[in-house]
Amino acid sequence: MTATILDGRALALELRAGLTVRVAALRARGVAPRLRVVMVGEDESSLAYVRGMRSLGAKIGVDVDVDVLPAGATDGDVRATLERHGADPAVHGIILQQPLPLGLSIRAIASAMPESKDVDGTNPLNQGRLAFATGARFVPATPAAVMLLLERSRAWPLRGRDVTVVGRSNVVGLPVSLLLMAQDATVTVTHKLSANIREHTRRADVVVVAAGAPHLVDASWLRPGAVVIDVGTTVVDGKLLGDVDFESARHVAGEITPVPGGVGPVTNVALMRNVVSAAEDARLPARTR
Repeated sequence: MTATILDGRALALELRAGLTVRVAALRARGVAPRLRVVMVGEDESSLAYVRGMRSLGAKIGVDVDVDVLPAGATDGDVRATLERHGADPAVHGIILQQPLPLGLSIRAIASAMPESKDVDGTNPLNQGRLAFATGARFVPATPAAVMLLLERSRAWPLRGRDVTVVGRSNVVGLPVSLLLMAQDATVTVTHKLSANIREHTRRADVVVVAAGAPHLVDASWLRPGAVVIDVGTTVVDGKLLGDVDFESARHVAGEITPVPGGVGPVTNVALMRNVVSAAEDARLPARTR
């Protein structure tokens, strides 16, 4: 058996068409949607992600600016930068690119992200709304991309499905588990301290891997026919690798996302969708929002 590829590039192209129309309508009214990316240091994987966002922005008409702070920046420096961009009316969306360098605390920084421009769902208030299923202003882009791909998979709808998430970060593992539970999936979240992770993944209908460990998961971790979503993006010797050993896993999985070309392109579109929504909302009178 060879897995069917869940093609993120094709899905991104489909979603991009609708965004292009919405951006054209905004620009016709004199609004130029703008995303500001704040980076601390120059992590290779983050730089690759930012290049993808710039490329997509140019194609659909969203201006993407990058503000790179030195690797030695403090929590206070990053907070001040976020607050400054938050006060700029020309900026509609802001993201703080992660992972952050050692010594910085996302918990100390995240509340400085203005709610109305928090297009990657970093602010604790937006995260809390997601957790309580009370209408998060913005769903984080990578978890949203995971769900968009699952909607196109044979596992959809997820009601009653056994799903294992490998990785519990606030960036992917936690929010994607909340989105999965909102679809009535039975969700197990595993991490580096979990015992016998393979026992969980082998019984899962769906496996979402977001551990940041290249080629961690191979065929021996998977139930035959499982849907495998690989969120990993680590640059090794100039090559982008996922958390799943694709060549091994594709002979057991029923459907699988490649790296590159899977979650990444859809993540970029999901983020831009949030930016466009923020720009549209910024044009509405306060009483109609």
